[in-house]
Amino acid sequence: MKNNLEVEVNGLTFGEKHPLVLIAGPCVIETEKDCCHIAEKLKDIADEARIQFIFKASYDKANRTSIKSYRGPGVKKGIKILSKIKKQIGVSVLSDVHCQSEIDAVKDVLDVIQIPAFLCRQTDLILYAAKTGRPINIKKGQFLAPWDVRNIAEKVLSTGNKNIIFTERGTTFGYNNLVTDMRSIVIIRKMGYPVIYDATHSIQLPGGKGSVSGGQREMIEPLACAAVAAGCDGLFIETHEKPGKALSDSASMLPLKQVPPLIKKLKKIRESLLEPCGVI
Repeated sequence: MKNNLEVEVNGLTFGEKHPLVLIAGPCVIETEKDCCHIAEKLKDIADEARIQFIFKASYDKANRTSIKSYRGPGVKKGIKILSKIKKQIGVSVLSDVHCQSEIDAVKDVLDVIQIPAFLCRQTDLILYAAKTGRPINIKKGQFLAPWDVRNIAEKVLSTGNKNIIFTERGTTFGYNNLVTDMRSIVIIRKMGYPVIYDATHSIQLPGGKGSVSGGQREMIEPLACAAVAAGCDGLFIETHEKPGKALSDSASMLPLKQVPPLIKKLKKIRESLLEPCGVI
């Protein structure tokens, strides 16, 4: 079954004939104040650039490298913060779920439910999330070939939910390293699903610093530009005002001040593809 390459989220549309969607926010909720501040800044950036925007932050990072790593405030407190951001700032919100019990707690707040890469083959989790009817953003596991996502899509479709988005976030390449094959974007889109490119997790060096992951932040811009040129429908960017002091993924998040010029560049690339002679 082929989808129509369009998924709607509160009037915002993912699809090949539509503007880029920016999914952005901090890796994890650190404090309510900081999270709200970043959400406000990102909304202003998106409004000025005239691009579609969804705020992202995790209430629990369940797959941290070390038991000592900060995980977040938890689902109960975290979803209240995301609900506040949604209502007061006026943005759609996305977060990742890790087990079925979480879904019942977040389904009435989250506009997009995200399945983490390491859990993208967990059938019961996917089915339970899909049955909410919410758009489902599935991060392609680092261990999967792009054509393998067809099996994941069939799980979601079996529930009657056609609101499926896939996120490319790199593939394991040896030890503590990832590589992005831009052909993945083309292959998945040909199946009929919108594709988001995760520009910050793709440059991670998983476990590269022993008890924490490393990253190559300088690679975010060139890879994001390449992904938009390859036809992705949106960008997933984790950002922080002071990444070096962030409690999670400090080596791979993009400084907030660098988001506006990057978005400006990516928007120009996208618009060139939407011209009559350049539509993919």
